[in-house]
Amino acid sequence: MDTDAQLSERDRSPAPDQGPEHRSRSARFLAALAGLRFRPVTLFGICLAFLLLLSAFVVQPFLIPSSSMENTLQIGDRVLVNKLAYRFGGEPRRGDVIVFDGTGSFVHRESEENPVAGLLRGAGAALGLARPADTDYVKRVIGIGGDRVTCCDKRGRIEVNGKPVTEGYVYPGNAASSAPFDIVVPQGKLWVMGDHRARSRDSRDHLGEAGGGTVPVDKVIGRADWISWPFRRWTGLDRPPAFDAVPAPAGPHG
Repeated sequence: MDTDAQLSERDRSPAPDQGPEHRSRSARFLAALAGLRFRPVTLFGICLAFLLLLSAFVVQPFLIPSSSMENTLQIGDRVLVNKLAYRFGGEPRRGDVIVFDGTGSFVHRESEENPVAGLLRGAGAALGLARPADTDYVKRVIGIGGDRVTCCDKRGRIEVNGKPVTEGYVYPGNAASSAPFDIVVPQGKLWVMGDHRARSRDSRDHLGEAGGGTVPVDKVIGRADWISWPFRRWTGLDRPPAFDAVPAPAGPHG
């Protein structure tokens, strides 16, 4: 009898049971994740919530509703508004295309929109699928706090702090402004105009109202950085060089 062989067989112990408590945390997590079954409705809700949060705090699609910014922006364009551009100490600069809430500057009446309709429209607007609120505007920054903005010099150009500005983005055939003006922009405010000057209701049209047509910086929603739709118009909205030579304001009183 082969005693050594029998003893060897008896000494073999079965492999220890590798239960869940012996598995690594990552293995247990992946196993649990694999066992989850998301319904399509649940996935849609998660994606929608993520997009709404992204739109509320980071970048928001904005549907262009009018021709006031042609040819830079056209009716139906979707621009992506960078909400972080001025969040951490940055300030709007001359030449920036911004989206802002015109309540108190361009709009001096209460909204008459039905609350439910307003909620639905707001959700659609946050995703770039519906027109923005009537109080939201997209314009170009021409003057910042302390600037003296005048129109026009002998060649029909706007002047900022005495420096004529050649605005290559203005709609072809449009004058810089059909009405003269001379204003010192208060600190914390902005003077804004549309690129299609003949069709833009902007700071010029609100000179006689409270605020003198200027927009508070804290009403700026964000900076329009990209045209995202239609795809054939995908492009970045860079700050033009037109204001590079503009000097700083002369002083707190212009």
